[in-house]
Amino acid sequence: MSRVLVLGAGVLGASVAQQLAAAGADVTVIEAGGPAAGTSSATFSIDVTHLKTPYAYYELNRHSAELHLELGAELGGADWRHPVPLVQWGHTEAEQRVIRERAERLRGWGHPCGTAHPSDLAELAPGVDPEACRADELVLHEHASWYDAPLFTRRLLDRAALDGADIRYGLRVTDVLRSGERVVGVLAAGRRFEADWVVNCAGPDAGRIAALAGGALPLNRVPGLVGESTRLPRGEQLGAILATPGVDLRPAPDGRVVSISWPVDAQLPADGPQDAALNAPEQPEQPQPDPALEQELHRLGRAVFAPLRAAEMAGVRLGVRPVPADGLPLVGCAAATPGLYTLVTHSGVTLAPILGRLAAQEMVEARPAPELAAY
Repeated sequence: MSRVLVLGAGVLGASVAQQLAAAGADVTVIEAGGPAAGTSSATFSIDVTHLKTPYAYYELNRHSAELHLELGAELGGADWRHPVPLVQWGHTEAEQRVIRERAERLRGWGHPCGTAHPSDLAELAPGVDPEACRADELVLHEHASWYDAPLFTRRLLDRAALDGADIRYGLRVTDVLRSGERVVGVLAAGRRFEADWVVNCAGPDAGRIAALAGGALPLNRVPGLVGESTRLPRGEQLGAILATPGVDLRPAPDGRVVSISWPVDAQLPADGPQDAALNAPEQPEQPQPDPALEQELHRLGRAVFAPLRAAEMAGVRLGVRPVPADGLPLVGCAAATPGLYTLVTHSGVTLAPILGRLAAQEMVEARPAPELAAY
C-alpha cells in the first residue's frame, strides 16, 4: 500500500486525496488552515473550458467538466455544480473581434456556442441594464456551469475520510524531508510525516514547498478580488453567468451574486516572489482588501445587473491565484525533486476531477498518464 502525503486541502488536494483513498492508498492530508481555506474559497469558479487553448488543453478541460457529473453519481449528487447559460459581450472593436474569433474556433472544435442579439438579454438574463451592453452581438454558451468550490471541496474530503484518509488541519509545512535525493516526507508543527509520495497541492504556496525541497516552480502569484452580494429577492436573482468588459458576475448560493473584475484586479499590489514566504510566521495574517476597490467592484456589478442596486456587498475575499508561467498546469515530478509530485493549475475547480484521477493513477499504479505528458 502506497503512503501518500497530500499538502493542501483545497479543491486539488481534496480531489487527489479522494482518488488516492478510493484506490487503497494510505493518505494523510496536511493543511495549514481549514478545508478550502485558501484560493478555493476566493475564486469565481465557473466552467472555463471555452477559454482554453490549444486543443489538447481544451479537451482536458472538457473531459474534466464532464467528470463532475460522474463524481456526482459517486458522491450522492453533484450539488456543487449549477448549469446556467454564459452570456458574453465586448464593447470595443478589438474586444468583439476576440470574442467572435474564440466562438468560431470553439464551433470548429464541436463546442456548443451560439450568438444572440442584445435585445435577447431580457430573456437570457433578466435584470441586466440594457444600457450596460453596447455590443451589436452577444456570444452565448448555453451549457456552462458555475461551481460552489468550498462545497465541492468538502464533499471530496468527506469521501476521502470515509475511505480512510487522515486529514490534519492547522499544520503548516516548515521543511521537506529527503532520503538521498528523494523526497520522503515533511516537517509540520514540529512533527515528522513520512511517505512514499508527497503531493504538492499547496496552490499559491506551492512554490515555497518546492523551494524547501530544493526545487523551483515557474509559478506566478496573482492577487484577485472576489466579491459576494447580500441575498436578492426571489424573482430578481441572477440566472446566468455574465462576462462583460468591466466585470464578470455569476449566481451564488442563496440568491447572492459573485463578482470579479480584471480592471479592479489590475490595481491590486503585486503579491511578491514565490520564495518570500519561506520564513514567514506560522499563522500569516489574511490580507485585507482596499475598501475603495471593494466599492468599485460593487459599483461595476450594479451598473450591469440592476437588482444589485438594492443589495449590499456582503463580503470580499482577496485571494491569490497560482498561475503557472505558461498558463498550463504543472503536474508530476521534476528531476530535481523525485518523490515530490506537483499538482498546480489556475483552473483548479474545472480540472480537479481529471487531475485528481490521473495523478492518483500515476502514483498508485506507477503508470504514466499520456494526457498529462504535456504538463
